[in-house]
Amino acid sequence: MAGIVNFRPTPVIRPSLAPGKPLNRVSFKISAEIKETSQNLGVSSTSSPTIKPPPNFKPPKPTRFAIRPDRILDVLTASLGLIFRLGTGIFVSGYSASFVSRNEIPPGDYAFEIGGVTVKETSKLGPRPEKPIEIYEFEGCPFCKKGLSFTAPPYLTEKIACCTRHWMLSYRADLDNYGEPDSSHMVVGPIFTAPPYLTEKIACCTRHWMLSCRADLAIMVREIVSVLDLDVLYYPCPMNGPNFRPKVAQMGGKKQFPYMVDPNTGVAMYESDSIIKYLAEKYGDGTVPLSLSLGLLTTLTEGFAMIGRMGKGSSYTPSKLPPKPLELWAYEPSPFCKVVREVLVELEIPHILHSCARGSPKRQILFKKAGHFQVPYLEDPNTGVEMFESAEIVDYLRATYVS
Repeated sequence: MAGIVNFRPTPVIRPSLAPGKPLNRVSFKISAEIKETSQNLGVSSTSSPTIKPPPNFKPPKPTRFAIRPDRILDVLTASLGLIFRLGTGIFVSGYSASFVSRNEIPPGDYAFEIGGVTVKETSKLGPRPEKPIEIYEFEGCPFCKKGLSFTAPPYLTEKIACCTRHWMLSYRADLDNYGEPDSSHMVVGPIFTAPPYLTEKIACCTRHWMLSCRADLAIMVREIVSVLDLDVLYYPCPMNGPNFRPKVAQMGGKKQFPYMVDPNTGVAMYESDSIIKYLAEKYGDGTVPLSLSLGLLTTLTEGFAMIGRMGKGSSYTPSKLPPKPLELWAYEPSPFCKVVREVLVELEIPHILHSCARGSPKRQILFKKAGHFQVPYLEDPNTGVEMFESAEIVDYLRATYVS
């Protein structure tokens, strides 16, 4: 397993790939591609911003199950996903556990201990990708913003119809304030043309569902990543992000998320269902978890899970683009990991996620590497900082990368 995660970090700006085009068919030099890509994104390929940690910075000592008082609300609201998603992504594929004596665990090996009880965890994983999967997406549930629109996929039809009917009914309640409608707004059976003052209401509501849908779909992909125990290079695409949103349009032809590129096979695709099915077949046993296969119910529970975060991780904060991607040891359902990922997305910082849900062999790797297992754990190759503790990681990222 050590060979899986100890790879050479991928450059932050990668070559363009057409969907489904194998990597070995790129006909011109990689250096030329990187130069061209950097020019298209407005990023200089010959100079990088100076990245330094905050003055007198010292990584904190890890403390298990401790929450800094000013972060309690963040952790509580980020925990809604555990309830609404029924813990999807907490366990890797083929997870099993057994109670053992502490003496049965070799010295230096990781084991989960709680209340004096030692639990030995194992899993059955599928083939491992040689290089990390690349995913372009954003965290959080964005609320309606003017000037944004998407074509609604079929499963959103009922959501939009239900929302529109709500506003149509409210129209009757507004008649006393706005007067009787003219003939162009008269009801014909159950259908009518909404008067002008309702147009923005309906449009705003529709945009909200369309945008939140994209965030819901990204969560579904992150959950399958956790279940399959994959390493992923994430390129965050927050609203108004200047770097990777344009890159997705350049590679795939449209700004739609999530967007996946598998450098091991050359496959590139949109649509969460297609991505989930592809990853399950290629790097699992082909089985998609039931909680990711319930259609509209899955989408609704994903949306409810994000209510408490109020759009965190969806809008761009001006920042310095790091020369190398950061590395984050984490897994999707953890509320402590979620608040860190939200900031990485807002700052548009590429990062390699080493997913390590319960049963992951990478827990042992991190245990040996850091002398302790706890997530999130951040490694910043641009500054040399390695640290635990979500609240302090958030402070570090903002102090180091906000421009």
